[in-house]
Amino acid sequence: MSNTTSIAGLAPATAAPPPAWRRHAAALAQYFTRHALPPLVVLSLLVGIWELLCQAPGAALPPPSQVIADTWELITDPFFDNGGNDVGLAWQILASLERVAYGYLLAVIAGVSLGVLVGQSTWALRGLDPLFQVLRTVPPLAWLPISLAGFQDSNPSAIFVIFITAIWPIIINTSVGIRNIPEDYRNVARVIRLNGVEYFWKIMLPAAAPYIFSGLRIGVGLSWLAIIAAEMLIGGVGIGFFIWDAWNASRISDIILALVYVGVVGFLLDRMVAWVGKRVTRGTSPA
Repeated sequence: MSNTTSIAGLAPATAAPPPAWRRHAAALAQYFTRHALPPLVVLSLLVGIWELLCQAPGAALPPPSQVIADTWELITDPFFDNGGNDVGLAWQILASLERVAYGYLLAVIAGVSLGVLVGQSTWALRGLDPLFQVLRTVPPLAWLPISLAGFQDSNPSAIFVIFITAIWPIIINTSVGIRNIPEDYRNVARVIRLNGVEYFWKIMLPAAAPYIFSGLRIGVGLSWLAIIAAEMLIGGVGIGFFIWDAWNASRISDIILALVYVGVVGFLLDRMVAWVGKRVTRGTSPA
Protein backbone atom coordinates (compact mmCIF):
# COMPACT_ATOMS: atom_id res chain seq x y z
CA MET A 1 0.00 0.00 0.00
CA SER A 2 1.39 3.40 -0.94
CA ASN A 3 1.87 6.31 1.46
CA THR A 4 -0.91 8.26 -0.24
CA THR A 5 -3.36 5.44 0.20
CA SER A 6 -2.50 4.95 3.84
CA ILE A 7 -2.85 8.65 4.66
CA ALA A 8 -6.22 8.78 2.90
CA GLY A 9 -7.34 5.78 4.89
CA LEU A 10 -6.32 7.36 8.21
CA ALA A 11 -8.07 10.73 7.53
CA PRO A 12 -11.74 10.18 6.72
CA ALA A 13 -13.11 12.55 4.11
CA THR A 14 -15.49 15.25 5.34
CA ALA A 15 -18.42 16.45 3.31
CA ALA A 16 -18.12 19.97 1.93
CA PRO A 17 -20.45 22.49 3.59
CA PRO A 18 -23.52 23.37 1.54
CA PRO A 19 -23.36 26.62 -0.41
CA ALA A 20 -24.69 29.80 1.15
CA TRP A 21 -27.76 29.99 -1.10
CA ARG A 22 -28.81 26.50 -0.02
CA ARG A 23 -28.53 27.42 3.68
CA HIS A 24 -30.57 30.56 3.12
CA ALA A 25 -33.19 28.59 1.18
CA ALA A 26 -33.44 26.04 3.98
CA ALA A 27 -33.82 28.79 6.60
CA LEU A 28 -36.48 30.50 4.50
CA ALA A 29 -38.37 27.23 4.05
CA GLN A 30 -38.23 26.57 7.78
CA TYR A 31 -39.51 30.07 8.57
CA PHE A 32 -42.34 29.68 6.05
CA THR A 33 -43.37 26.33 7.52
CA ARG A 34 -43.39 27.59 11.09
CA HIS A 35 -44.79 31.10 10.74
CA ALA A 36 -46.47 31.66 7.36
CA LEU A 37 -48.00 28.30 6.56
CA PRO A 38 -50.34 27.95 9.61
CA PRO A 39 -52.18 31.26 9.07
CA LEU A 40 -52.37 30.61 5.33
CA VAL A 41 -54.00 27.23 5.96
CA VAL A 42 -56.49 28.70 8.43
CA LEU A 43 -57.26 31.61 6.08
CA SER A 44 -57.83 29.24 3.17
CA LEU A 45 -60.24 27.16 5.24
CA LEU A 46 -62.19 30.24 6.36
CA VAL A 47 -62.41 31.60 2.82
CA GLY A 48 -63.55 28.21 1.58
CA ILE A 49 -66.28 28.04 4.24
CA TRP A 50 -67.33 31.60 3.39
CA GLU A 51 -67.52 30.71 -0.31
CA LEU A 52 -69.68 27.65 0.38
CA LEU A 53 -72.07 29.42 2.76
CA CYS A 54 -72.63 32.46 0.54
CA GLN A 55 -73.07 30.58 -2.72
CA ALA A 56 -76.62 29.67 -1.75
CA PRO A 57 -79.40 31.69 -3.43
CA GLY A 58 -80.59 34.59 -1.31
CA ALA A 59 -77.39 34.82 0.75
CA ALA A 60 -77.06 38.17 2.53
CA LEU A 61 -73.33 38.52 1.82
CA PRO A 62 -71.47 37.94 -1.46
CA PRO A 63 -68.95 35.08 -1.66
CA PRO A 64 -65.22 35.87 -2.00
CA SER A 65 -65.28 35.17 -5.74
CA GLN A 66 -67.99 37.79 -6.25
CA VAL A 67 -66.20 40.29 -3.99
CA ILE A 68 -63.09 40.02 -6.13
CA ALA A 69 -65.12 40.35 -9.34
CA ASP A 70 -67.06 43.37 -8.06
CA THR A 71 -63.99 45.20 -6.72
CA TRP A 72 -61.42 44.22 -9.33
CA GLU A 73 -60.98 47.81 -10.53
CA LEU A 74 -60.42 49.02 -6.97
CA ILE A 75 -57.83 46.29 -6.42
CA THR A 76 -55.91 46.81 -9.65
CA ASP A 77 -56.01 50.62 -9.65
CA PRO A 78 -55.81 51.85 -6.04
CA PHE A 79 -54.36 55.26 -7.01
CA PHE A 80 -57.00 56.57 -9.41
CA ASP A 81 -58.18 60.13 -8.80
CA ASN A 82 -61.36 61.39 -10.44
CA GLY A 83 -61.57 64.46 -8.21
CA GLY A 84 -63.35 65.11 -4.95
CA ASN A 85 -64.06 62.01 -2.90
CA ASP A 86 -63.92 59.72 -5.95
CA VAL A 87 -60.38 58.42 -5.41
CA GLY A 88 -58.77 55.02 -5.06
CA LEU A 89 -58.46 53.04 -1.87
CA ALA A 90 -54.77 53.88 -1.57
CA TRP A 91 -55.59 57.61 -1.33
CA GLN A 92 -58.39 56.86 1.14
CA ILE A 93 -56.03 54.91 3.41
CA LEU A 94 -53.26 57.50 3.11
CA ALA A 95 -55.69 60.28 4.11
CA SER A 96 -56.68 58.27 7.19
CA LEU A 97 -53.05 57.48 8.03
CA GLU A 98 -52.16 61.17 7.83
CA ARG A 99 -54.79 62.01 10.46
CA VAL A 100 -53.63 59.11 12.59
CA ALA A 101 -50.01 60.25 12.35
CA TYR A 102 -50.82 63.76 13.63
CA GLY A 103 -53.10 62.64 16.44
CA TYR A 104 -50.91 59.73 17.52
CA LEU A 105 -47.73 61.83 17.57
CA LEU A 106 -49.41 64.41 19.79
CA ALA A 107 -50.66 61.62 22.05
CA VAL A 108 -47.15 60.14 22.34
CA ILE A 109 -45.61 63.48 23.32
CA ALA A 110 -48.31 64.40 25.81
CA GLY A 111 -48.83 60.86 27.10
CA VAL A 112 -45.19 60.12 27.85
CA SER A 113 -44.74 63.53 29.49
CA LEU A 114 -47.80 63.15 31.71
CA GLY A 115 -46.92 59.52 32.45
CA VAL A 116 -43.46 60.55 33.67
CA LEU A 117 -45.02 63.28 35.83
CA VAL A 118 -47.57 60.92 37.38
CA GLY A 119 -44.98 58.20 37.88
CA GLN A 120 -42.46 60.49 39.55
CA SER A 121 -44.74 62.63 41.70
CA THR A 122 -47.04 61.16 44.34
CA TRP A 123 -48.96 64.43 44.47
CA ALA A 124 -49.54 64.35 40.70
CA LEU A 125 -50.61 60.71 40.94
CA ARG A 126 -53.23 61.47 43.58
CA GLY A 127 -54.46 64.57 41.77
CA LEU A 128 -54.49 63.43 38.13
CA ASP A 129 -55.06 59.67 38.23
CA PRO A 130 -58.76 59.89 39.21
CA LEU A 131 -59.32 62.39 36.39
CA PHE A 132 -57.56 60.15 33.89
CA GLN A 133 -59.57 57.12 35.00
CA VAL A 134 -62.83 59.00 34.43
CA LEU A 135 -61.89 60.51 31.05
CA ARG A 136 -60.49 57.31 29.58
CA THR A 137 -63.87 55.58 29.92
CA VAL A 138 -65.54 58.10 27.57
CA PRO A 139 -66.06 56.44 24.15
CA PRO A 140 -64.02 58.01 21.33
CA LEU A 141 -67.03 59.10 19.26
CA ALA A 142 -68.52 60.89 22.27
CA TRP A 143 -65.69 63.44 21.92
CA LEU A 144 -66.50 64.17 18.28
CA PRO A 145 -69.40 66.66 18.82
CA ILE A 146 -67.32 68.59 21.37
CA SER A 147 -64.33 68.71 19.05
CA LEU A 148 -66.50 69.83 16.12
CA ALA A 149 -67.97 72.59 18.26
CA GLY A 150 -64.51 73.69 19.40
CA PHE A 151 -62.54 73.46 16.15
CA GLN A 152 -65.33 74.22 13.67
CA ASP A 153 -63.58 71.94 11.19
CA SER A 154 -63.77 68.22 10.55
CA ASN A 155 -60.07 67.51 10.02
CA PRO A 156 -58.70 68.85 13.35
CA SER A 157 -61.74 67.35 15.06
CA ALA A 158 -60.81 63.89 13.80
CA ILE A 159 -57.20 64.43 14.89
CA PHE A 160 -58.40 65.42 18.36
CA VAL A 161 -60.51 62.25 18.61
CA ILE A 162 -57.42 60.18 17.78
CA PHE A 163 -55.36 62.09 20.32
CA ILE A 164 -57.88 61.72 23.15
CA THR A 165 -58.33 58.02 22.36
CA ALA A 166 -54.64 57.07 22.20
CA ILE A 167 -53.30 59.11 25.11
CA TRP A 168 -54.74 57.10 28.03
CA PRO A 169 -52.91 53.77 27.58
CA ILE A 170 -49.69 55.71 26.95
CA ILE A 171 -50.07 57.69 30.19
CA ILE A 172 -51.02 54.65 32.27
CA ASN A 173 -48.27 52.36 30.98
CA THR A 174 -45.61 55.07 31.20
CA SER A 175 -46.52 55.92 34.79
CA VAL A 176 -46.46 52.23 35.77
CA GLY A 177 -43.05 51.85 34.17
CA ILE A 178 -41.66 54.87 35.99
CA ARG A 179 -42.99 53.67 39.34
CA ASN A 180 -41.46 50.21 38.78
CA ILE A 181 -37.91 51.44 38.21
CA PRO A 182 -35.74 49.35 40.58
CA GLU A 183 -34.53 51.19 43.64
CA ASP A 184 -30.98 50.08 42.85
CA TYR A 185 -31.10 52.19 39.69
CA ARG A 186 -32.12 55.23 41.70
CA ASN A 187 -29.36 54.61 44.22
CA VAL A 188 -26.76 54.36 41.46
CA ALA A 189 -27.99 57.67 40.04
CA ARG A 190 -27.54 59.29 43.46
CA VAL A 191 -24.06 57.83 43.91
CA ILE A 192 -22.75 59.08 40.55
CA ARG A 193 -24.70 62.32 41.02
CA LEU A 194 -26.68 62.40 37.81
CA ASN A 195 -28.60 65.60 37.21
CA GLY A 196 -32.27 65.58 36.20
CA VAL A 197 -31.66 65.44 32.45
CA GLU A 198 -29.01 62.71 32.74
CA TYR A 199 -31.23 60.66 35.04
CA PHE A 200 -34.12 60.96 32.59
CA TRP A 201 -32.15 59.78 29.54
CA LYS A 202 -29.80 57.24 31.15
CA ILE A 203 -31.96 55.68 33.87
CA MET A 204 -35.63 56.53 33.59
CA LEU A 205 -36.37 56.04 29.89
CA PRO A 206 -34.33 52.83 29.38
CA ALA A 207 -35.85 51.23 32.48
CA ALA A 208 -39.43 52.21 31.63
CA ALA A 209 -39.15 51.67 27.85
CA PRO A 210 -40.83 48.21 27.82
CA TYR A 211 -43.88 49.64 29.61
CA ILE A 212 -43.91 52.72 27.39
CA PHE A 213 -43.89 50.69 24.19
CA SER A 214 -46.66 48.45 25.50
CA GLY A 215 -48.76 51.60 25.83
CA LEU A 216 -47.66 52.80 22.39
CA ARG A 217 -48.80 49.54 20.78
CA ILE A 218 -52.20 49.78 22.43
CA GLY A 219 -52.43 53.46 21.50
CA VAL A 220 -51.71 52.96 17.81
CA GLY A 221 -54.36 50.25 17.58
CA LEU A 222 -56.94 52.48 19.27
CA SER A 223 -55.95 55.36 16.98
CA TRP A 224 -56.69 53.30 13.88
CA LEU A 225 -60.02 52.16 15.32
CA ALA A 226 -61.00 55.72 16.25
CA ILE A 227 -60.25 57.27 12.87
CA ILE A 228 -62.36 54.71 11.01
CA ALA A 229 -65.35 55.48 13.23
CA ALA A 230 -64.80 59.24 13.18
CA GLU A 231 -64.51 59.43 9.39
CA MET A 232 -67.89 57.77 9.01
CA LEU A 233 -69.38 60.90 10.58
CA ILE A 234 -67.12 63.74 9.39
CA GLY A 235 -67.06 62.75 5.70
CA GLY A 236 -64.39 63.71 3.20
CA VAL A 237 -61.61 61.49 1.93
CA GLY A 238 -60.76 58.60 4.24
CA ILE A 239 -61.29 54.87 4.49
CA GLY A 240 -63.97 55.30 7.17
CA PHE A 241 -66.08 57.57 4.97
CA PHE A 242 -65.48 55.21 2.03
CA ILE A 243 -67.04 52.37 4.02
CA TRP A 244 -70.02 54.50 5.04
CA ASP A 245 -70.52 55.79 1.50
CA ALA A 246 -70.37 52.22 0.16
CA TRP A 247 -73.03 51.20 2.66
CA ASN A 248 -75.33 54.01 1.56
CA ALA A 249 -74.86 52.86 -2.05
CA SER A 250 -75.37 49.17 -1.11
CA ARG A 251 -71.88 48.24 -2.37
CA ILE A 252 -71.30 45.38 0.06
CA SER A 253 -68.29 44.04 -1.87
CA ASP A 254 -66.57 47.43 -1.56
CA ILE A 255 -67.15 47.35 2.20
CA ILE A 256 -65.63 43.88 2.53
CA LEU A 257 -62.56 44.89 0.51
CA ALA A 258 -62.14 48.03 2.61
CA LEU A 259 -62.39 45.98 5.82
CA VAL A 260 -59.61 43.69 4.58
CA TYR A 261 -57.41 46.73 3.90
CA VAL A 262 -58.25 48.21 7.31
CA GLY A 263 -57.24 44.99 9.05
CA VAL A 264 -53.97 44.68 7.12
CA VAL A 265 -53.00 48.31 7.80
CA GLY A 266 -53.83 47.96 11.49
CA PHE A 267 -51.70 44.82 11.67
CA LEU A 268 -48.77 46.59 9.99
CA LEU A 269 -49.02 49.58 12.33
CA ASP A 270 -48.90 47.30 15.36
CA ARG A 271 -45.93 45.36 13.98
CA MET A 272 -44.09 48.56 13.16
CA VAL A 273 -44.39 49.91 16.71
CA ALA A 274 -43.47 46.47 18.09
CA TRP A 275 -40.36 46.37 15.88
CA VAL A 276 -39.23 49.79 17.10
CA GLY A 277 -39.94 48.72 20.66
CA LYS A 278 -37.77 45.63 20.34
CA ARG A 279 -34.87 47.72 19.06
CA VAL A 280 -35.22 50.35 21.76
CA THR A 281 -35.74 47.92 24.67
CA ARG A 282 -33.00 45.50 23.65
CA GLY A 283 -30.99 44.68 26.75
CA THR A 284 -33.83 45.46 29.17
CA SER A 285 -36.90 43.28 28.65
CA PRO A 286 -39.31 42.61 25.75
CA ALA A 287 -41.90 45.31 25.06
